[in-house]
Amino acid sequence: MKLQIGIIGLGKFGLKFGQYLISLGDEVLGVDNDLDKVKSAQNILTQVYQADAMNREALRQIRIHDLQHVLISVGDSIAASIMITMYLKELGVPRVWVKAIHKDHEKLLHKIGADEVVIPEYMAAKQIASRIAMPGFIEYLTFDKTVAVKEFSVKQWVGKTLKELNLTSTFGIQVIAMRRHGDKNYHYIPKADDVFHEGDSFVAIGKIAELWKITP
Repeated sequence: MKLQIGIIGLGKFGLKFGQYLISLGDEVLGVDNDLDKVKSAQNILTQVYQADAMNREALRQIRIHDLQHVLISVGDSIAASIMITMYLKELGVPRVWVKAIHKDHEKLLHKIGADEVVIPEYMAAKQIASRIAMPGFIEYLTFDKTVAVKEFSVKQWVGKTLKELNLTSTFGIQVIAMRRHGDKNYHYIPKADDVFHEGDSFVAIGKIAELWKITP
């Protein structure tokens, strides 16, 4: 389903975020007080406004409240992000996402009504460190910090099927994709009677502690 999403603050993070949403087929409304940033975004986003987001009436006039999701990415200004968050919630925006600069900023944003808060630097550092320290690691899941997605290569499980291995009962994990040795692409939701061959790869989701126990 195509989403209509707003971005307040069209700096590097905000604009990249918008570009990615556009590539997914969504409609993106951008807002910034800087005319140069507005001009840079005009050929990228669906619609762009030059407006002062610290002005509640300006937000109301561009009907920001008609959007289901709005991301606030206003650089290092804690005061601006707090005020804009408050205005968006007062105007009735259902889901307000805010970029924070540190943990105390994150706590404060949650207290005034932000639905989701992201600290890009923390997220990037954690992902990179995990990929270095834990081979095969792909992604943490935002809704549960104890759950992750990990890729495995098959060596010991050659000739076994998912049904025989019974990974859900044994480890509490679920295999969500499989790739045959020599293939470029994964196929998703593999069947229980699919047989593993040497060099095959698979992706599983589950508790981090259980994923690290597996040596397939």
